Amino acid sequence: MPTNFANGVCRRLAVLATGASLLAASSAAAAEDVSWEGADYARADIPMELQQAADNVYYVIGRSGIPDADNQGFMSNAGFVVTDEGVVVYDALGTPSLGWKLLHKIRSVTDKPVTHVVVGHYHADHVYGLQVFKKHTDATVWAQERGLEYVNGPGAERRLQQRRQALFPWVDDATRVVAPDETFTDRQEFAMGDVRIELVHVGPAHAPDDTMMIVHGPDVVFSGDILFDGRIPFVGDNVDTKNWLAGVNQLAKMDPPPSMIVPGHGPAESDASGAIAFMRSYITKLRESMGAAVRNLVPFEQAYADTDWSDYKGLPAFDATHRRNAYNVYLERQNEMGGGF
Repeated sequence: MPTNFANGVCRRLAVLATGASLLAASSAAAAEDVSWEGADYARADIPMELQQAADNVYYVIGRSGIPDADNQGFMSNAGFVVTDEGVVVYDALGTPSLGWKLLHKIRSVTDKPVTHVVVGHYHADHVYGLQVFKKHTDATVWAQERGLEYVNGPGAERRLQQRRQALFPWVDDATRVVAPDETFTDRQEFAMGDVRIELVHVGPAHAPDDTMMIVHGPDVVFSGDILFDGRIPFVGDNVDTKNWLAGVNQLAKMDPPPSMIVPGHGPAESDASGAIAFMRSYITKLRESMGAAVRNLVPFEQAYADTDWSDYKGLPAFDATHRRNAYNVYLERQNEMGGGF
């Protein structure tokens, strides 16, 4: 990894650490703007700071890492756009409690109705808050059509059972997976008064249904998990890393360039070149190293042990996710090459 790239990763980690310290220091104040009286959800006291990307465009940033009692499941990002026609939300976070907090954040800014909730992709850390919006608003839930594969597949229930253990009481027996009300195939636009919002399918990549949301005018992009920053991404068993790289490159080449990119995980940045370089580097490293092993008929265990991963070992979620990431890419490369043992 080039020195300037490594230094950039360190600087972004420092930003994350500073942000976490500031959030912790303001936890009491942050908790006060959410009413839990009469709520059907366990109280989540983890701070959630509302930030502004542009006029009428807001977001919240989760902590880096994997879901646990310390972060209460708040380890992904979400946001919303306030328009003359109502509020469009991007992602609903990873527990109903967090969805409830996000709805209160929206209500702290506007009393306009929430009309749309866009699912960036159907993974647990982004969708369990949907039931809050279904119960407390009249919003239509939108997703790319391949999200139905998750909703209707066995993996959704298995993941929900796992999260009920890992994140109880914030995910409990009342938590459910909410299916989309409407789906789209490649692109979908919402004309919201003088604001044009565009959904773009960039999957299959991190997930089959990966969806970016572009807020035209202010040119803010909610990239979803096409972009991670400051932590090792999750590379699942249905990954398409070749298309994932294409999605990252699509972000890099957007015209006009985004004024702000809000990633699925990590800090939002007006200059996301560092995050883009990180994602390119990490995915390319996985593809090249595991691809070479498959071509040379090297078993995974040996290939993993022989590969130098030192550029990534200091990043959050490395111990929890990296080995499985490498294995999933090894299997992916086998399928691409029609190989196996």
